Amino acid sequence: MFGRSSPPGDDAAWTPAPHPAETARGFAEGGAALPLSPAASSGFTRAVPPPSGAADAGADLPFPSTGPHGHRARMRDKLLTRGPGALADYELLEMLLFLAMPKGDTKPLAKSLINRFGSFARVLAAPQPELLATRGLGPHSVAALKLVQAAALRMQQAELIEAPVLNNWDRLMAYLNAALSRERVEQFRVLFLDTRNRLLADEAQARGTVNHTPVYPREVVKRALDLHATALILVHNHPSGDPTPSAADVEMTKEVKRAGAVLSIVLHDHVIIGNGRWFSFRREGLLD
Repeated sequence: MFGRSSPPGDDAAWTPAPHPAETARGFAEGGAALPLSPAASSGFTRAVPPPSGAADAGADLPFPSTGPHGHRARMRDKLLTRGPGALADYELLEMLLFLAMPKGDTKPLAKSLINRFGSFARVLAAPQPELLATRGLGPHSVAALKLVQAAALRMQQAELIEAPVLNNWDRLMAYLNAALSRERVEQFRVLFLDTRNRLLADEAQARGTVNHTPVYPREVVKRALDLHATALILVHNHPSGDPTPSAADVEMTKEVKRAGAVLSIVLHDHVIIGNGRWFSFRREGLLD
C-alpha cells in the first residue's frame, strides 16, 4: 500500500505516502528531512494548476518574494559581489546558520547570540554545552559554528608551520590569542618545535578550572621525546583576562625547564594569554 485508500473515482483526493527513499537527511537542524525535489516532497499527489493569471499577479508586486529564500539569495549575492567586508558580524553569523537551518529566518537568532556572548568571535568560541543549551540551536548548528572556528585556527596554524616560529612572533601571538583568549577555563598547551624551530605540534596537555590547571613536567618532556622535539614553548591562558604570572606559574616553568635540560630539550618561552594581552617569560627575563 502506498498510503490511505480512497473510494473509486476520487483520484484527486488520493495521496499516497512517500517512499523513504524520496527524502534525504542533510545538514539540517534537528535532522529534518529535506525534499530531493518538489515532486519528491509531495509524493504522487496530482499537480493542480494555479488559477489563471496567478503567476502574472506576483510580477506586479514590489517584492515578488518575501520569504527566506529571496532574502538568502540577496545575502549570498551581497557576499559574492561586494565581499565579506560588506557584511556586519550578525550577517556573517546569520549566513553561517543557513548551513544548519535550510528554512526560516536566522537573523533574530544571530543577533540574540551576539547579544548573549558579546561578539561574533565569542559566539564561535563559546563552550559547546552553553551553545547546545541556547534556545534555537541544536547539534547541527553548533557543529557548524565549531567547524568554522576550527577552520580559522587551522589556517593560522598552517602559516606557522611554514616558517620558524621564533621569526614569526606576531603571527604566533595572533594564533594563540584566537585559540585561547576567549576560553573560560585554564588550558595548558605546549608547542613542540624541531631543530629549526618549526612547529611540529600544538597540543593541549590539560584543562583545569577558572584559575588552576595541573601540569606535570615529566609528561611534557616525555611527549617531546615521542615527537622528536628539541625545543618547547609553553602556553596557557588566564580566564580573568590578566596575564600576570602567579607564583605557581613561575615555579612550574622552572620545573619544566630543568626537566627538559636533562635531555637537551630547550624551553624557549612560556606565554600567558589574557584578554587582548599576553605575557612572555623570556621577554620579562624570567627564564634566565
